[in-house]
This record gives sequence, structure tokens and C-alpha cells, in this order.
Amino acid sequence: MDLILVAVIALGAIGLIAAIVLFVASKKFAVFEDPRIAQVAEVLPQANCGGCGYPGCSGFAGACVKAADAGSLEGKLCPVGGAPVMEKVAAILGLEAVASEPKVAVVRCNGSCENRPRIVQYDGAVSCRVAHATCGGETLCSFGCLGCGDCVKACQFGAIKMNPETGLPEVDEAKCTACGACAKACPRMIIQIRKKGRVVKESHRRVWVSCVNKDKGALAGKACKVSCIGCSKCAKVCKKEAITIENNLAYIDPEKCIACGLCVNECPKKAIHATWEVPVPKPKPAPAEGVAPVQQAAPKAAPAAAQQVQQ
Repeated sequence: MDLILVAVIALGAIGLIAAIVLFVASKKFAVFEDPRIAQVAEVLPQANCGGCGYPGCSGFAGACVKAADAGSLEGKLCPVGGAPVMEKVAAILGLEAVASEPKVAVVRCNGSCENRPRIVQYDGAVSCRVAHATCGGETLCSFGCLGCGDCVKACQFGAIKMNPETGLPEVDEAKCTACGACAKACPRMIIQIRKKGRVVKESHRRVWVSCVNKDKGALAGKACKVSCIGCSKCAKVCKKEAITIENNLAYIDPEKCIACGLCVNECPKKAIHATWEVPVPKPKPAPAEGVAPVQQAAPKAAPAAAQQVQQ
């Protein structure tokens, strides 16, 4: 009995000491959390997609509170909740919601089965990352879509799916939240989050180069019928200098582009796409047969110099 009693007392004393130590430690090393973080997190969609650039909704909530202490929520956006959620966040933090332009995921590859024929058959794991790291794909293009659907698996909103006829992913703009999960999942970075563009007749207009092939023109054209060959014709016709050519590839800056559509008609490979049907300019009428072209009048000769007076 004495041994049991001693053991019980010893264990009780150890437990009491441990409890006191933990209590003191919890008070000394306590981390204060602003209650507004929990309030902001409560109105967020809790998708934890990472599209905001922070590790989950709790991380974004903390960033919003920190930004509110600095006086502005500029640059903070929940792509899933959009403007309605940001208005609630701003109301909690006592600020005005900052308007942000809507964005959408854009697939920058048009290498369909017709445009980019398969030369080998891939028989490995159905994963773009695995195919990219091992065989490099089934076509000659080492830059385009691999067609395994990693982007589809990464999307939590069902906004992207593979087209069985073209073998390319297609984005449903009505469902896309521009979270960027599909862009991160693509090992070849053919998916880009871009602004939806300016609104014309209740529809968004934007233009982009649907190719990421950086090979030289001849090699790129051999790999895909509609690949960009870096000819610079689009850059020359652009009035806003929104198109640059780098590494044999054209790129349209969405910040400068006014969606005029001139580059779409100018591209000889039809590698530039638009969200609307760009009208093709009518060709100039040829002169009728037997009618000589109108010649411009010759400029009048300068008056003859005055003769010198003979002395």
C-alpha cells in the first residue's frame, strides 16, 4: 500500500508541475490573433484554391487585415468570391471595396489533332507532368498541350474540360473564377490568367497568341500548322505597340491591347485568336480592263531664274 500511495502522490505531483509549466508557457508565449481575421475568414468561400496568392483562405484573411491597417485593400482579391465577397470583407474592415477587372484562364495552344499530328503513341501514366518529364509528348512540338488533363483535375469548379475532338482543354468562362489552379498544374505553362478584356455590346473582347512555341519559324511550322513563326507582321500592324517578339514568339500585352483585331487578320498562320469574329477587310477593287490607271499630275516646274543683266 505504501508503494502504491507513493506512486500516486509522485504522479500527481509530476502532473501538477507539468500543468503549472504549461499554464505559464501559454501565458508567456501566447500569440494574439486579431478577431477580425476570423470574421473575414467566415465570409470567404473556403475554397483554399490559392488563387489569391496566399496559403488558403485564412492566410488571405490575415493579409486583408494587415492591408486594412495600412489603409487600403488595393491588390487584394478573392477570385472565387469576386466583388460580392470583397465588399463584405471591406465592410468588416471599415473600408471601401476596390473594384477589380474580371479575369479568366486562357489556353494558349491551338495544336489540335488536325493542326499538330501525332507521330508516336504515349502509353504511360495519364499525367501531363509525367509525359513532359519522360517522352515529351506525342507530337513534334515540345511546347504545346500534352492533353492528359492535369488542368481539368486541378480545377475545383468544373470550369475546364478536354475536348475529345481537338484533344485540347476548353475553359467555361461562366464557371471560371481565375483562381490559377489550372495554370499551376500545366507543366508547359500554356494556360495564362488574363483580363477578360474591354466590354463591347455586353461581351468581353480580348486577343491573344494561341501558341507558346519558341522554335524558329521553319521548325515551329513543321511541328504545327498554326504555330507562331515570329514573322513580326502582327507587331508592325499594332498601333498601340502591344505586341512584342521574343524568342521567335509573339506576345500580346493585355494592358496595352485595345482589341482592335488588326493583328488577327494580319497573322499569316492564324495563330492569333479573338473572342469575337473579327471582320475581314474588303480587298481594294482592281481597275477595270482597258482603263488606264489615273496618273498623278506632274509637279509644276520651278520658274526660270532671271537672266543676268548684261553689263
